[in-house]
Amino acid sequence: MQKKLHLVSLGCTKNLVDSEVMLGRLKAYEITDDNTQADVIIVNTCGFIDAAKEESINTVLNLHEERKKNSVLVMAGCLSERYKEDLQKELPEIDIFTGVGDYEKIDALIASKQSTFSPEVYLATETSGRVITGSNYHAYIKIAEGCNQSCSFCAIPSFKGKLHSRSLSSIVKEVDMLVKEGFYDFSFISQDSSSYGRDMGLQDGLIDLIKAIEAIEGVKSARILYLYPSTTTFALIDTIADSNIFQTYYDMPIQHIDDTVLKTMKRGFGEAKTIELLEHMKSKPNAFLRTSVIAGHPGESEESFEKLCSFMEEFGFDRFNTFHYSNEETTTAYEMEQISQEIINQRADILGAIADKSTQKSLENMLGKTVTLVIDGESDEHEYLLSARPLNWAVDIDGEILVNDTSDLPVEYGKIYEAKITELVGTQLLATLLKQCMR
Repeated sequence: MQKKLHLVSLGCTKNLVDSEVMLGRLKAYEITDDNTQADVIIVNTCGFIDAAKEESINTVLNLHEERKKNSVLVMAGCLSERYKEDLQKELPEIDIFTGVGDYEKIDALIASKQSTFSPEVYLATETSGRVITGSNYHAYIKIAEGCNQSCSFCAIPSFKGKLHSRSLSSIVKEVDMLVKEGFYDFSFISQDSSSYGRDMGLQDGLIDLIKAIEAIEGVKSARILYLYPSTTTFALIDTIADSNIFQTYYDMPIQHIDDTVLKTMKRGFGEAKTIELLEHMKSKPNAFLRTSVIAGHPGESEESFEKLCSFMEEFGFDRFNTFHYSNEETTTAYEMEQISQEIINQRADILGAIADKSTQKSLENMLGKTVTLVIDGESDEHEYLLSARPLNWAVDIDGEILVNDTSDLPVEYGKIYEAKITELVGTQLLATLLKQCMR
């Protein structure tokens, strides 16, 4: 009888790519959503901030409580790597521990029931043999691991190391291979994508990547996630806007706008230069801007917080996320004078309300417009509604548009259509299909 595998991937899309590598190594197993019937259970954990760490631990312990006798429980990924000594002592429930270096060896680890932590961080390549999940047309492409930045609040470099970029030829080969399998929409990801190639001596590595991907026949759409202010150039912004393949999509976490706080955060860029970049992005036709900010970082006065709120209200981001400041050991902010959790929560709530208004205004601005979208399937809202995503929105994080009128066109999931946005009901856009795109 074929053994069954249950895998839970927590955290970011970079983690998801590594989870897909593990699925590729474990093709002999039948994938199951029922964790109680699984012979092997893997949790690819996140160790970024307290909330993510808590979710990872709770997930592992809940799965242990429900698992069947003689099954194997594996704890992998960032949390496992970051706290490997402590977790191995405190969690005897786990059969195998592994970190961020051995995803391609997961089959051997399960076979031997051994824990291991490689000294090097794993970076998937075109030879990894991963199994793409969640879509028949979209795939994430990891272009680098690690980070050369020294942000005061971020612990990632302490367990992911310095920037390590993939070769451009490796990325091109993977995309070309996936195009041949029917994928046509790609999101290029790393911790600091605008630094891509700098460790290999490339001056404009991301621009080189964009040009190389544009030359691959069959790529219809792409976007870049996670730009960093001090490594994003005007030339890069222009290259993205001028591309016929890459969406004019700018995802650049600014974290704050007040000079004093930015300096405390060690962001390397001040208010004036950050706004100059954002305004240049905003000036591009059909630009979509996403960012993230942190509420309650040490040194954030009431005045600097109000300045952040005013900017976020006035600038007009299409989407932004708010993170509660999380005091992480191994970071330079850890020893700074901390703001109370009550104030952090209050500030995060205020920014969250501003984010909701910002999103609502962005949705309102789409009314009456014609968009290019992909139909993902039947909506969870109602069986007669279709869930769709404009190609200039990122997968999963920017929301969905509901198609309530197909104009009697044949509907194929994963295919591209032109549609007109007809209505906004609450926070939900409705659309009518106009035609199927052949491109």
